[in-house]
Amino acid sequence: MTTATTITTPTAKRGHWASKTEFILSCIGYAIGLGNVWRFPYLCYRNGGGAFLVPYLLMLVLCGIPLFFLETCLGQFSGTGCITVFKIVPLLKGAGIAIVVLNLICNAYYIAIISYPLLFLWRSLQAQLPWESCGNAWNTPRCLELRGDQHVELFLNNSAMAIGDRYRTPADEFFHNEILHISEGIEQMGGIVWPLLLCDVIAWIVIFGCIAKGVQSVGKVVYCTATFPFAILAVLLVRGITLPGALEGIKFYIMPQWSQLLNLRVWADAAIQIFYSLGPGWGGILNMASYNQFKNNTKLDSIVIPIVNCGTSILAGFVVFSVLGYFSHQTGLPVASAATGGPGLAFITYPEAISMLPLSPLWACLFFSMLFFLGVDSMFVQIEAIVSSVMDVLPRLRPMKLQVTAGTCFLLFLLSIACVTQGGMYLVQLLDWYSGSISVILVCIVEVITVGWIYGCEQFVRDVEFMIDRKVERFWIVSWKYITPIVLTFIFTTTIVYNTEVSYNGFSYPRWAIGVGWASCLVSILCIPVFASYKLLHTKGSLTKRFKTQLKAQDWGPADDELRALWSDSVALRSVR
Repeated sequence: MTTATTITTPTAKRGHWASKTEFILSCIGYAIGLGNVWRFPYLCYRNGGGAFLVPYLLMLVLCGIPLFFLETCLGQFSGTGCITVFKIVPLLKGAGIAIVVLNLICNAYYIAIISYPLLFLWRSLQAQLPWESCGNAWNTPRCLELRGDQHVELFLNNSAMAIGDRYRTPADEFFHNEILHISEGIEQMGGIVWPLLLCDVIAWIVIFGCIAKGVQSVGKVVYCTATFPFAILAVLLVRGITLPGALEGIKFYIMPQWSQLLNLRVWADAAIQIFYSLGPGWGGILNMASYNQFKNNTKLDSIVIPIVNCGTSILAGFVVFSVLGYFSHQTGLPVASAATGGPGLAFITYPEAISMLPLSPLWACLFFSMLFFLGVDSMFVQIEAIVSSVMDVLPRLRPMKLQVTAGTCFLLFLLSIACVTQGGMYLVQLLDWYSGSISVILVCIVEVITVGWIYGCEQFVRDVEFMIDRKVERFWIVSWKYITPIVLTFIFTTTIVYNTEVSYNGFSYPRWAIGVGWASCLVSILCIPVFASYKLLHTKGSLTKRFKTQLKAQDWGPADDELRALWSDSVALRSVR
């Protein structure tokens, strides 16, 4: 295996992946995250089961793959990160700054979510899982073990009760009372939950150790972190499908309800899930591609990786619903009452089902290890995108990459402390609901408009063909110029139309908190118009001339001097023709 090149060109100073395998594994680890396990299975059953795969796979072809290919081409051709890549259209460089701001906000709370599996993992290392039964110090009189018809009937009547009077399972009370030590609401943030803070510190140490040397260290780590979750998924799948009642759970998951295809919300959910699961607009794909060898065939990568990602989501659904079917079989509860999405599935429902299995601590350890690795893989890439972007803007900092990485991780650690307090889960839910929901879609709209309409799709295709030495079919041109912008606009619109106010565990947020949530979204969005205004104010000439100047590519081209010369000759030759 070769090592990263060190020749003295601008591209080499940033480094390269040691092999193409490292790039692919990094992309897979980045794209396949917690949402594949706790969001897709729930969306699939809620939106028509197997019928949901029709809009889901269609959106993959029309939006997911073209957008992935676009970002890998931008990063690989320019050999630079998510801020400086906008030299293709300098006026819109604010979109790159928005990406960095968005990553800073989201990584600050995402690390708290990764801390939960670590603490669960630690508490699973005993002969009996602590959430198997009531009667523990953290349980309340409303704790209800789902054993016997009478208990099940009481639990099913929860929806008719006031929130404070509802019965809760042992897993529910373990998560909220023992793991989170949750307060009454976001107004009561309370003190730090010290076990969670310790897990937060451990997670940051692991992440920093893995990204300390940039792509050189990340490229080696992903051989383990990107493949380990697949091994655990396979083990859990085999165990799940051999359980009594598993078939009923799987039927519930995949049984098609074709009438749901007439529901616009189903198509919106499919488009949004494809968009968020692949992770465009966060700078990760673009930054990883910037470390590729210039002639790498990005087209093949951009087809394979999204397909693997979607296949993993579908596989995760079988893993989840086979166990939920067993849970239904053991308790008598209908599968529909157990099927939830988000943290409720990962930290309450699925652990409750695992606790009923023979050798339950073993399956719990495997499950929470998988969640941890799925989370840290995504963070590797996003933090590296922040660090690389800063050093691309300030190249003099490249010799101090270790210090910049350490400083970034420490800053994010400080920001994350608020999320491991007693009211931290309310803050996590608030930021997750608002901060990245609209702004990341807007960033992608800016990207496709930049390439398809301002720089010019034909010119960009010329650049890509020069780079990969392969023809770019008309499908990609039509997608980048028309289909993908339309689909992204549809996602953007439906995200706003179907947006509901955030809530958590029956708790409704006060107006000031919702205002804070929207502010966390706007702080990244405003980077785009604010920076554009700044550029126009500091450009000479009439307003029309200023726009023309700032909408024209400046210093765009391959980072390597020799390749840039060849590309310039190719452009000149085509112009003559």
